[in-house]
Amino acid sequence: MEQNNNKRTCLYDKHVALGALMSPFGGFDMPIQYSGIVDEHQAVRQACGVFDVSHMGEVLITGNDAERYVNHIFTNNVIGMPEGKILYGMMCYEDGGVVDDLLVYKMADDRFFLVINAANIDKDWAWIQEQAKGYDVVLEHQSDLYGELAVQGPDSEQVLKDVLGIDGSDLTFYTFKQMGDVVLSRTGYTGEDGFEIYATPLYINECWDKLVASGRCKPCGLGCRDTLRFEVGLPLYGDELSADITPIMAGLGIFVKLDKDEFIGKDALAKQKADGPAKKIVGIELQDKAIPRHGYTVLNMDGAPIGEVTTGYHTISTDKSVCMALIDTPYAKLDTEVQVQIRKKVFAGKVVKKQFYNKNYKK
Repeated sequence: MEQNNNKRTCLYDKHVALGALMSPFGGFDMPIQYSGIVDEHQAVRQACGVFDVSHMGEVLITGNDAERYVNHIFTNNVIGMPEGKILYGMMCYEDGGVVDDLLVYKMADDRFFLVINAANIDKDWAWIQEQAKGYDVVLEHQSDLYGELAVQGPDSEQVLKDVLGIDGSDLTFYTFKQMGDVVLSRTGYTGEDGFEIYATPLYINECWDKLVASGRCKPCGLGCRDTLRFEVGLPLYGDELSADITPIMAGLGIFVKLDKDEFIGKDALAKQKADGPAKKIVGIELQDKAIPRHGYTVLNMDGAPIGEVTTGYHTISTDKSVCMALIDTPYAKLDTEVQVQIRKKVFAGKVVKKQFYNKNYKK
């Protein structure tokens, strides 16, 4: 019998008890769906859903050089950012390829909290330690100390208040606050308003039980987390970002601050931005109902390969067959006609904006 070496989050037993479909993701056994991807997706778009995202990694960086060090490994600019603010960006290799995309929380001038992707925890931790040589910083791998819930949807603020007694009304988009051992933030990865709760596994279990028992917050799996983020054009590491797909290729240059004095990968990314990348991530809408999947080939109208699909779905919110794809830049202009090879058939499509559904964040 094959041994399962996947890790489990602090809520694993709850998922099994709820009858969730479990599957490996990022080295963890994670719930993919409960009542069904469409049902859970609609709950987040229209009301409220809760996700177990305890598989995410957390790293605390403190010390006299904390700000300077984080700025060195991060494409966005943390110098002078206010406490309680969150920034999105990437850690890059010298050649501009992406180690990981992450969130940086500024807790104090000498205290930064990094939230990294589950599949990259070991690689990121090794990278963060390696780059810290010569900096006066203390690095703490805190992934095992925290559980994390994402409470997402237009009703999320009210549900948090009514069910958990947590008031998030003072938080604006991409801000957070500390409440004792609990960190509450307002970012979201669904295109809807939403909150993240970082806390001890015990407290996360209590919150999960109350939210699910309330009937006002549907348990949601990673299946709809992917359909939700995809519809609003948000990248997933390994699909739209990777060691081979730079932030410039992914259309995320806004998070790469080339006016900073220095950061790892700056020279390569500056050159790529100036010259223009050879490939770009685009949106493609198909005329038919066929579903383009990761790795399927994108062709020009002459039938020559020009790239491949990174993520594809028949969207739940807009009822269209669409995908994101990495294709040769000459074909990346909006309304360019392309084709996608799906198994043995070829389907006509056109290049469209990557955001297939409008975000509804609270500003």
